[in-house]
Amino acid sequence: MAAAGPDPVVFVHGWNSDGSAWRTMADRFRADGWPAERLDPWTYDTTQSNATTAAQLAEEIQRVLDRTGATKVDIVAHSMGSLSSRYYLKSLHGAAHVDAWVSLAGPNHGTTLAHWCGGASCVEMRPGSDFLLALNDGDETPGAPRYATWASPCDNVVNPQDSVALAGAVNTTTDCLDHSALRADQRVYEEVKTHLR
Repeated sequence: MAAAGPDPVVFVHGWNSDGSAWRTMADRFRADGWPAERLDPWTYDTTQSNATTAAQLAEEIQRVLDRTGATKVDIVAHSMGSLSSRYYLKSLHGAAHVDAWVSLAGPNHGTTLAHWCGGASCVEMRPGSDFLLALNDGDETPGAPRYATWASPCDNVVNPQDSVALAGAVNTTTDCLDHSALRADQRVYEEVKTHLR
């Protein structure tokens, strides 16, 4: 029997980060009535392939569902976290377990900045990578989840800036915010909260 309450929110951070990056946003969700046990700022190894991370995300989401009694989660992803969570939705049957998906400054079609970092995950973030070609082949927003993206015109990490938007998603352009500021901006939070409800 599903427990009453909002969908649990699983936060998926970006490259070279960890779950603590979500402190401000998670605090706002708590202040707005989300129980702490339904907020999961997950941490993973950002050097590994996004496909590996997606498999680990599937396990994490199942743990959250088992713990809370919920039937679905919402995903809020920042930057590279958008790629592993999309892989989970598209290739690991994750769409059946997700109600709403959010991408904040996600390099959904790659970023040229990824040519300056190494490791599997960085190679996959490069425009035209095999990983991205497969991820974006066909329907970019598969299944029933409600997809939304937020992109800033002042993002100095995701280049080109139009990499963020997905066909079939609600795509929003923010005020002039830097790449990391999308996680902490009050207006972005309010818009994300509205999307999750």
